[in-house]
Amino acid sequence: MSPRVVALGGGHGLAASLAALRRVTDNLTGIVTVADNGGSSGRLREEFGILPPGDLRMALAALCRDDEWGRTWADILQHRFSGDGPLANHALGNLLLAATWDQLGDTVKGLQLVGELLGAQGRVLPMASVPLNIEADVRSREDPDVVTVVRGQAQVAKASGQVLNVRLDPPDPPACPESVAAIDDADWVVIGPGSWFTSVMPNLLVPSLRAALVRTSARRILVLNLVAQPGETEGLTPSNHLDVLAAHAPDLRLDVVVADVSMIDDDPLIVPAAARLGARLVCAEVASRSDRDQHDPQRLATVFAGVFSTARVNAASDGEEPGTWP
Repeated sequence: MSPRVVALGGGHGLAASLAALRRVTDNLTGIVTVADNGGSSGRLREEFGILPPGDLRMALAALCRDDEWGRTWADILQHRFSGDGPLANHALGNLLLAATWDQLGDTVKGLQLVGELLGAQGRVLPMASVPLNIEADVRSREDPDVVTVVRGQAQVAKASGQVLNVRLDPPDPPACPESVAAIDDADWVVIGPGSWFTSVMPNLLVPSLRAALVRTSARRILVLNLVAQPGETEGLTPSNHLDVLAAHAPDLRLDVVVADVSMIDDDPLIVPAAARLGARLVCAEVASRSDRDQHDPQRLATVFAGVFSTARVNAASDGEEPGTWP
């Protein structure tokens, strides 16, 4: 029987995880951040008062099959209109989601309907039932004594200073009930990769979603980013990324941290940083051969399959203490 897997995040990072995980399980749920305020998503959010659809669209596209139907619909979903008119830069998938939500009056049902149309290999859910805003405290790189508040996901992602922490507005938004239930029922929960402060951390800041992540009996995997992101995480090492997570969710424990093999030599502190979170470190080649700052879904799928299989073997033989995996 396939493991019940939940993956959390947003943007290209979550899409990479979902594209990998659909290769190793038939029971997959993507839980997507809903704080985007830029581009097509921001325009639709502001005009119609809906959840920003962009990251939800990308997650659905990542779940499309590799056959002609799936690839065709993934391309259609991701298609953006050109020109200078009102439709310029809108993604067709964003408009499709907005239309289904308007027709059905239910975000989750609309996502399910579009998923059925695509033949998606899994389901997509929002992390919260209302659109969110992100605020960050950002320290100036020119004058470390100056800390300013930056508001908005798009603005935080481009912040020129050092992001110290993020928070949500509203601070206690209602989580999507189906998302909480999925985490409670999961065998595995995957966090990351993705924009650390604007896609990964927000999932840990929705109170009832974080409570589910803490109490679930599922094993928790964190997938580290391959490189620091200009602006948002500029200058942060892989171990710094783990420290940021610990600071935003001190009660959250992990079982596995997945890192590219290059990180061990570049950051010797990554092993103790993972151990402080209770996690084993799994190192493997997970970067794309052609684009070293992007995860390769097939390579990532191989790692997930190995981790799932090893955990089953360990469970049958009473397990072992956290440490470092070769």
